[in-house]
Amino acid sequence: MSAPRILVVDDEADLRELLEITLLKMGLDVDSAATVREARSLLAATTYALVLTDMRLPDGLGLELVREVAASYRSTPIAVITAYGSAENAVVALKAGAFDYVSKPVVLDDLRTMVRSALKLSDGGGKAAAQAGGGGGQGMAQGNSRLIGQSQAMGALRAQIGRLARSQAPIAINGESGSGKELAAREIHAQSARASKAFVAVNCGAIPEALMEAEFFGYRKGAFTGANDERDGFFQAANGGTLMLDEVADLPLAMQVKLLRAIQERRVRKIGATAEEAVDVRIISATHKDLAKLVENGQFRQDLFYRLNVIELTLPPLRERLDDLPLLVDAVLARLAGPEVSNRARLGDGVLAALQGYAFPGNVRELENVLERALAFADDGVIEVGDLLLKGARVGEAAPSAPAASPPAAASPAAATAAVGLALPPAAAVGAAVQPAPAAPEAAAALGTGELPSNLPDYLNQVERDIILRALTQTQFNRTQAASLLGISVRQLRYQMQKLNINAPEP
Repeated sequence: MSAPRILVVDDEADLRELLEITLLKMGLDVDSAATVREARSLLAATTYALVLTDMRLPDGLGLELVREVAASYRSTPIAVITAYGSAENAVVALKAGAFDYVSKPVVLDDLRTMVRSALKLSDGGGKAAAQAGGGGGQGMAQGNSRLIGQSQAMGALRAQIGRLARSQAPIAINGESGSGKELAAREIHAQSARASKAFVAVNCGAIPEALMEAEFFGYRKGAFTGANDERDGFFQAANGGTLMLDEVADLPLAMQVKLLRAIQERRVRKIGATAEEAVDVRIISATHKDLAKLVENGQFRQDLFYRLNVIELTLPPLRERLDDLPLLVDAVLARLAGPEVSNRARLGDGVLAALQGYAFPGNVRELENVLERALAFADDGVIEVGDLLLKGARVGEAAPSAPAASPPAAASPAAATAAVGLALPPAAAVGAAVQPAPAAPEAAAALGTGELPSNLPDYLNQVERDIILRALTQTQFNRTQAASLLGISVRQLRYQMQKLNINAPEP
């Protein structure tokens, strides 16, 4: 078989010769052009595995060539050579369809890495080429995809992912909480030329600010107290693969500066090290917040925003693809059943219709929680409508927002526990009685005058939250004692705390 052929487009003879020699030593065939016109003639006559072009040429811009190759030669990746510090030009080229870029002065190791990635796409050796059909296909088929659904929205999403997988450009995934942003990122990685390398997902909001630099970039032995061994960071762990920055909006401003430099220079320095090391990672970021608005408010750096938001991918919420509910429900129930098919639960009459009438503000994650909870209440493995305990917005309605006022307490423990189905045991059983908190004015009015609350589910949630908080406060947030006080299991208490967003105070 003949060696892959590369087209190099650059008007600087010395640089063109350096690139030719480097590529020839890699066992590749090389054609060269000094102008856009020459490059067009060669492209019309020959099929190339990669086009490498400078951004500024005597008779035009390399950006014109990027757009033409992306439109007319979709199976041919094109990369650009940008001047040092011209990150904006690189971003523009990536948005126009460039596969990747290298900066002047060209670092030959970076060039070789980029060329190898490009060849995996063009020769069909990677999943991207096989699945994306030269950049214009439908991506992975439904049966092989992590993203479940046959709706029009999901078909368009899979097709877009198939195209994005062929690029090395940073991708910003937007979507509501629970809509599957990490699954989409994993799908992009699985279809890319980086599929054989690591996929590292990082929750930026879960890392203490003092540890962020060490976690992202690693540290040398003895760099600080407790650094007993050398350790790699997230960038080194994802080298050659994909690094997903989940909830990137939660990064503090100081860390945003360091992250920007690492992304632009493709080099990181461990804490305690004197030299930087090259890293080759593709960045995928995700958030449910409006980054553009955070930029306007000064809470997120504009330069980092443009660096991350080269290509935008928006995930549809579940309420906009309710046709996919049967498939999603089957997948969730199969996962909950485990390997034993006989343990799989069934849906009773009207359950699917009830689910399709619900707005799912928490999206697929909420669907999973609803089904898992329903399975715990189901008799003989059959989930009925009453087991779903759906509350809140229906399809076509806005989800009710929680009142700003503090949760109203019931006028007495007996009234409150009757409302929420909890039974407080006698004081002697636990050593002390729970003292009723003063009722909020609106709650007292509702209970004292017979006036009905305007939203019963929200009202009951507030009463239940108040009772659980009082029990936890009395026991210094000892869940076992609080559960005993309330006459429920620790597992039930843990579920109620998660549902009502009750968290233990910081030590």
